[in-house]
Amino acid sequence: MIKEDILLKAVTSDGQVRISIAHTTGAVEEARIRHQSSATATAAMGRVLTAALIMASDLKGSEDKLSIRINGEGPAGSIIATANPQGEGRVMISNPRADLPSRYPGKLAVGELVGKEGYLEVIKDLGLKQPFIGRVPLVSGEIGEDLSSYFYQSEQIPALVGLGVLVERELSVAAAGGLIIQALPGADDSTLQELEDNVLEMGQLSYLLRELGSLEEVLEQAMKGVSYQVIDRQELAFACNCSRERLGGVLSQLADQELEEIYQEQGRIEVRCNFCNEVYHFMPGEVEALRKEKARGS
Repeated sequence: MIKEDILLKAVTSDGQVRISIAHTTGAVEEARIRHQSSATATAAMGRVLTAALIMASDLKGSEDKLSIRINGEGPAGSIIATANPQGEGRVMISNPRADLPSRYPGKLAVGELVGKEGYLEVIKDLGLKQPFIGRVPLVSGEIGEDLSSYFYQSEQIPALVGLGVLVERELSVAAAGGLIIQALPGADDSTLQELEDNVLEMGQLSYLLRELGSLEEVLEQAMKGVSYQVIDRQELAFACNCSRERLGGVLSQLADQELEEIYQEQGRIEVRCNFCNEVYHFMPGEVEALRKEKARGS
């Protein structure tokens, strides 16, 4: 069993194809615990978070970030994952308790829970005036297929995306991870086909991640028969950048009367981060102080 959450990047020796493969069991389990999600919601969240962590690793600026937003009009509602190039990511789902029975043994009904009557969006915030947003219709709601469609339609890159989350009966995450294989300019179709055949032969990625002792072994199976070299290795983790100051700033935008009504009704004012479920408590005077501080800084 692989113990650490890591990302490996490799390129074929002829420079035609690159592969990114990640183990994210710890990060997905942290998301499950924070959201108290159902088995199928955990699998959906985990796939989106894993993809965001892999894709964000290609960003160049230290302050850059990448988000994947999916809403297929299914019971899950919206799923949003955000990650940075330092290997930190977070995820939220509108309806974490939503669940559906599996149609096939050993396969959670992620596509049905997500739905496919909507869009997948990839948002890259590169510190410019406007972020780059790529938007494509959902193909299946299974996430991997939808991202393959995104790469082809929005970035004109043939790509194979495999994402998997294995959930135990007691709802804990046994294994999670993903891989993205992308053709580089001038790539030979035969190499891509060989790698696709390897991935199909591997079976479900989540089971393989649970069985093998290192991510390098998984990579070897994906690249069987193809010469390659590992070019990067990075640690990954669930991490949220929320703070008392940041969420207090959100509260400071509310009217005094609205804040007073909340306080009178609940005896306190609280705000919860949608990504990590951390709860911050405030007194009315604290909110007023934040509002004044913000006014001085503007």
